[in-house]
Amino acid sequence: MCGIVGVVEYAARQPNVEPDVLVRMSERIAHRGPDDSGWWLSHDRRCGLGFRRLAIIDLSAAGHQPMSTPDGRLTIVFNGEIYNHLELRRELESLGYRYRSRTDTETILYGYQEWGERIFEKMHGMWALAIWDDQRGELLCARDRIGKKPFYWWHRDGRFIFASEIKAILAHPAVERDIEWEELPNYLCFSMTSHERTLFRGVAKLPPAHILRLRADGTTELVRYWAPRFLPELQSITPTEAEEEILRLLRQAIADRMMSDVPFGVFLSGGLDSSINVALMAELMDRPVETFTVGYRDEERYNEHTYARQISRLFSTNHHEVLITERDALPLLETMVWHEDEPNGDPVCIPLYFLSQLTRSRGTIVVQVGEGSDEQFVGYPWMLREWRFGRTWWRYYHWLPRPLRSALYVIAKPFFQQRGAYRALDYMRRAADGDPLYWGGAVDIPPTYLELLFSRQWSDYARLPKMYARQLHAETARVLPNPTLLQRMVWYEFQHRLPELLLMRVDKITMAHSIEARVPFLDYRLVEFTLNLPDTIRIADGTTTKVLLKRAAERILPHHIVYRKKQGFAAPIDEWMRTVWYDYARQTILDSYFVRSGIFSRFAVQHLFYLLRSKQRRLGKSIYTLLNLALWHRRFFESRTT
Repeated sequence: MCGIVGVVEYAARQPNVEPDVLVRMSERIAHRGPDDSGWWLSHDRRCGLGFRRLAIIDLSAAGHQPMSTPDGRLTIVFNGEIYNHLELRRELESLGYRYRSRTDTETILYGYQEWGERIFEKMHGMWALAIWDDQRGELLCARDRIGKKPFYWWHRDGRFIFASEIKAILAHPAVERDIEWEELPNYLCFSMTSHERTLFRGVAKLPPAHILRLRADGTTELVRYWAPRFLPELQSITPTEAEEEILRLLRQAIADRMMSDVPFGVFLSGGLDSSINVALMAELMDRPVETFTVGYRDEERYNEHTYARQISRLFSTNHHEVLITERDALPLLETMVWHEDEPNGDPVCIPLYFLSQLTRSRGTIVVQVGEGSDEQFVGYPWMLREWRFGRTWWRYYHWLPRPLRSALYVIAKPFFQQRGAYRALDYMRRAADGDPLYWGGAVDIPPTYLELLFSRQWSDYARLPKMYARQLHAETARVLPNPTLLQRMVWYEFQHRLPELLLMRVDKITMAHSIEARVPFLDYRLVEFTLNLPDTIRIADGTTTKVLLKRAAERILPHHIVYRKKQGFAAPIDEWMRTVWYDYARQTILDSYFVRSGIFSRFAVQHLFYLLRSKQRRLGKSIYTLLNLALWHRRFFESRTT
């Protein structure tokens, strides 16, 4: 796990990438790699690559990057881990390649030399990388299938710049800071920007499962190299066979992710996913698993310590805990927005920050986490709710003529607004506008409230999230053959919320403490298997979340752990916003650039706080989204130190 940066100057008559610039960019992300650093220039100074290393495999100097082939033609910078690199290495050695290290980096380099872009189809793991071909004067960039590792790029005026984090791109003197205004409503609505662009103008994201080619003449090509395979044979699978195969695939995924030359452990919440991680890891180890848990000192109902301790005792783990309060968290908010790069509207970043800090302080550098399980196995109550809506109420409602649906929306609007039920109102708006039902699980400030939040001259921006939701559903239809409603919902999450909110939350916050997080539930072989399962197996009775995984887990976990009520890894943001944070959050948002400049309505912001306290609406997360935005602008645009 590392941090990578790079610059290509393809249009200048005398290109001159400066080493000092590469060093400055790399230093901005030194937390991603405290163990080593390096930079490299092509012979014509047209390309420069920089690197920060967190040593996980082959801790020796042989793992230094940037790394080149012996003939000097190809040079790579790579962030991630390739879990089957030894298998690929044996194949490459049989073809005559001779290694100088034990790293997976060298395997990617030789694999690309031998197989070209087909190497990405062979690799199992997580990655963001760039390979410079000195002979062709071309750069190839790639991001892993699911999007576990970030890759940002900027392209203008004959120059291409990339990095693991946006702040490194901003360190280049050619990059000017401005806001990508069309992404602002996406962030407000979905807690994150789109999967293609960021909140910084001109800074783009490389989407998961894509290759970006920068040719010698400066033209670019974006190509998808992976989509889930259609496995028709799974349509006749039995529930028992599915449960057994899920456990087999998870055992393999967890075993693969134990590849490490440094101490590793598990983030243990006490919930189903992290408990499965511990149970299967314990099977494979001859020493205690290191487990780490975070909780809240004054909000006991959010804690899962009791269950985490039960799992720890059951599997004899070496267990560590940290308890935090809202007063501990408040001073860290501005630090977190710097690590997040662009605002992340998920307050789980707060406990995750303390959990990562605890983990590193105990000497553990690699952890396994449970992200991706809920999306595959329908673990969220709102997924089941919307699946039922889509098969009943939504279908019947769409039989009504569209003018009648629009009229019903207009009639219902004042009733819902008076009660502050803007999220419920947005379902009627989607039906009236002909939008898809499913918008994912991260909708914070829906268009029905954005219409109030944006001032009159900015009112057109309130419609942009619905355009993006339509785009995501259209892309789902292109990737999956004749998807069911459930498959569309799951892949919608895999395109947006999972890689751009949840996985970026894990990556940015763990790497803030120089920790590598690995995600066994997102092994692509497991993803392809679960995505192809019939809905009747994955959902069964249509009322129990994650029923298939629970039945599989009965073989390795106690019944009361498997079937306890889902609690989820959450922060008590509503309670904090109503009490200790209330005045600070309200004043910070009202004093922010977005209110001062007239982009947001002052009344609408005040109304949110009124609904939070007086109507007891669960709007803490929506307010956190605005607070994070205000702090982000202060740090990256108003401060001169970033």
